[in-house]
Amino acid sequence: MDAFSYHDGQLYAEDMPLSTIAAQVSTPCYVYSRSMIENQWRAFDNAFAGRDHLVCYAVKANPNLAILNLLARLGSGFDIVSGGELERVLRAGGDPSRVVFSGVGKSDEEMRRALDVGIRCFNVESEGELLRLHELSEEVGCAAPVALRVNPDVDPNTHPHIATGLKENKFGIPIEAAPQLYAQARQLPHIDPIGVACHIGSQLVDMGPFVDALERVLSLVDELNRSGLALQSLDLGGGLGIRYSTERPPPAREYVATLSATLDALGSQHRHLRVMIEPGRALVGEAGVLLTRIQYLKRAAAKNFAIVDAAMNDLLRPALYDAWHEVKPVFEDTGHPAMVYDVVGPVCETGDFLARDRKLGIAPGELLAISCAGAYGACMSSRYNTRPLTAEVMVDGDHLHVIRRRETIDEMLGTESILPQ
Repeated sequence: MDAFSYHDGQLYAEDMPLSTIAAQVSTPCYVYSRSMIENQWRAFDNAFAGRDHLVCYAVKANPNLAILNLLARLGSGFDIVSGGELERVLRAGGDPSRVVFSGVGKSDEEMRRALDVGIRCFNVESEGELLRLHELSEEVGCAAPVALRVNPDVDPNTHPHIATGLKENKFGIPIEAAPQLYAQARQLPHIDPIGVACHIGSQLVDMGPFVDALERVLSLVDELNRSGLALQSLDLGGGLGIRYSTERPPPAREYVATLSATLDALGSQHRHLRVMIEPGRALVGEAGVLLTRIQYLKRAAAKNFAIVDAAMNDLLRPALYDAWHEVKPVFEDTGHPAMVYDVVGPVCETGDFLARDRKLGIAPGELLAISCAGAYGACMSSRYNTRPLTAEVMVDGDHLHVIRRRETIDEMLGTESILPQ
């Protein structure tokens, strides 16, 4: 399902023209489709029919409260990587018993808060974290539920900045060291080792690395079983990619079917494990666009530039990863001659671009939609060049809801102060 499509020559979000949204909210702004987010989550959940499972949304992909609330209503779990994300989930109505806490650098304060509210599991990433969590659990008077996040040393074939399952990455415990650390965990009275976790990277479009990692993790599970430790859950992380350009990631049903077939092929003893996955980008990435207006068209000696009112502070992915996002004119046939442009913003950096070498027939004042911006868009934005955070809106059929209003200059400067005389 694509919630963004042309009708009578104009690009719509569900049943609402993007031009109407721009008139009401101004630009730049992020536009999300409610139905697409809900349908994507249901696709993963339904694909697991007949198997004990929990689909946990990776909050870091887009932590807007409205999105978290939509997913909480569906019964989603949540994968968090900070105390702030935990508070977002709680304020959005999420169930703490469906929260898993990942990340290599959890603070004492974050872990205490997670213990207090009763999260489902800590995905522990080092011996130091395990020992500190034990101390904090003893202070609180409970046993912390723990899964060791193992690093299987699997190449995910993705951008180096978002690969997490190689031995040179900071994430997880080397899989060969895991049995010893599990043995240590079993001796700690305030640690309850209930599972194993693994996440090898983001924007994966081939099932091969997922299967390779799963086979290595199941081998570990079998070794632990033989030692007398029967785990309850298997957290396979997230990372399933989306189609930005020519990628062809498997749909949710194929992704889940392949994981399930691998589990079943490697022994019936794995049937009792609750399988957990943590999709983020796959739920919200294609469900959002960044709506922007052309300010100027500029011809230079070697390039043509379409200068828009959105910038790298609004959508960082192109500058950070050289990421590719499709650029669509909101009005399909403008009658202007097509030329090749770099779509750039007003930020004072040569790296401030949203797209390069795009053939567009456009004019100043017209609207563009930057596609697949629902994940790692608004959440990675900044106030660089003293540019206020942009608005976010949710379309539900032909209704529009502002889910984050545009920040004002006064709000942006309100936490700062000048020195006294």
